[in-house]
Amino acid sequence: MEIGLFVGFLGFFFTAIVLVIIFLYLYAIVTPYDDYKLIFEDNNLAASLGFGGAIIGVSIPLYSALVHSVSYLDFAIWGAIAILIQLVFAFIVTRLNGKYSFKTKISNGVISVGILMAFLSISIGLLNAGSMSY
Repeated sequence: MEIGLFVGFLGFFFTAIVLVIIFLYLYAIVTPYDDYKLIFEDNNLAASLGFGGAIIGVSIPLYSALVHSVSYLDFAIWGAIAILIQLVFAFIVTRLNGKYSFKTKISNGVISVGILMAFLSISIGLLNAGSMSY
């Protein structure tokens, strides 16, 4: 194996990891509840499921950006766009009020709502990724 190819792999791979870490940080800011407290201190399964779905949801379009990009810069730009789309989705969904309030239900540990949040995040990720297959 050529060393240049391996270095290229490392560049793309670690950039993707950094993008996921940035997403995790921003996702916790965008949601109106404290994801990390709910998961790590309160053992809130609903929050964990929703957060896990968000991670998968952002990883899918990042994968698509990796596969379809023509350069490192192209990947970085499409990766940032993927993150933005997922964050906008999370912001909107978690701001619903009334009986469909994700904020209230997830904070209260309603597992079915956590699962729904996960599936919605994954679905948006799939649509996001499919839109990048130019």
